[in-house]
Amino acid sequence: MNINEAIDILKNKGYKTTGKRKDILAYFEDADGYRTAKDLINYLESTYDGISFDTIYRNLHLYDEVGILESTDLNGEKHFRMNCTHHHHHHFICNVCGKTKEIEVCPMDEVQQSLANYSIEGHKFEIYGLCPICKGA
Repeated sequence: MNINEAIDILKNKGYKTTGKRKDILAYFEDADGYRTAKDLINYLESTYDGISFDTIYRNLHLYDEVGILESTDLNGEKHFRMNCTHHHHHHFICNVCGKTKEIEVCPMDEVQQSLANYSIEGHKFEIYGLCPICKGA
């Protein structure tokens, strides 16, 4: 997803696109992988003196709820990244730096056969570990 698609989603859902909200979107559009609320507040503090964690968390929750951001838990903390919309895939996520690598294989292809009589409403598949840089390879 890019910033223009995200702004369109906000407008279609009846939310204003303030300067702060656009700056948050720009941060995640440029981020390579998952980032925390603390990462975001550190980025925004130079522009918005005294910005609160409440403001950050409220916007992160909104973006996650409307599908602009996706979230995951890493080391007991919620991390966010811009939602992928170009095709269905899953991620390898580095536990240290939060960078992601797409995984083209979807385990649901096999699982759906064994759950033929069930109505599957969604799924999420993530693999966690160390990227080559953090691993030191």
